[in-house]
Amino acid sequence: MPQLPGGREVLVMIVAVFGTTISPYLFFWQAAQEVEDRTQAGHPHTTAEVRWHLRRIKWDTLFGMGFSNLIAFFIILSTAVTLHNAGITDIESSSQAAEALRPLAGEFTFLLFSLGIIGTGMLAVPVLAGSAAYAIAEAAGWEGSLSLRLEQGEGKGFYGVVAIATLGSVLLCFLPIAPVKLLYWSAILNGMIAVPIMAVMMLLASRHKVMGEHTIGKRLRIMGWLATLTMSVVVLAMLVV
Repeated sequence: MPQLPGGREVLVMIVAVFGTTISPYLFFWQAAQEVEDRTQAGHPHTTAEVRWHLRRIKWDTLFGMGFSNLIAFFIILSTAVTLHNAGITDIESSSQAAEALRPLAGEFTFLLFSLGIIGTGMLAVPVLAGSAAYAIAEAAGWEGSLSLRLEQGEGKGFYGVVAIATLGSVLLCFLPIAPVKLLYWSAILNGMIAVPIMAVMMLLASRHKVMGEHTIGKRLRIMGWLATLTMSVVVLAMLVV
């Protein structure tokens, strides 16, 4: 049975888990992409059309979050029954993490782990770099879209952020810091940053002046503020304890 340690250590870990689950980059790309797709399609934003897309997004989110949490559960479970049982509780390298697969993969452990890391990287790097570009472009008032043509002088700032974020992530690999530690502390930072973003998002989504007839309902307001409050309490407790 899992046994959590007391004090600040467990609070920091919970913030890291929250930061991985509700990362700030999740708030930018999909929203911008949905609006962009509708604008390019040239369709009118009728009430029925918007509600149809919101239902599609809802089911997409439910399935996506369901699978991601299921995968996260098995990552935790497989690590617990292999590395933890072997007394390995402080992982600093990918090779140590790969050992969790040895009971299953045997001599193919590192091949299987490498395929997973490369596949995850190919999925994550474009999403992270693209989301950063969307967020900065919106904050700076730039035109931000993946359909912009750079050769025509469009989206220089937007694509510049994508390039810098991608190259920066590559340079991090050469720092004399354990990569697992970098992932851990970036997750903690994500968890802290997510709190003000969630609060602003809830305020905007609840205002009729901003959302018009698409203001979120009572159930989503309660659940959204409850999630924001939970994140806030854990982050504050981590900073105070």
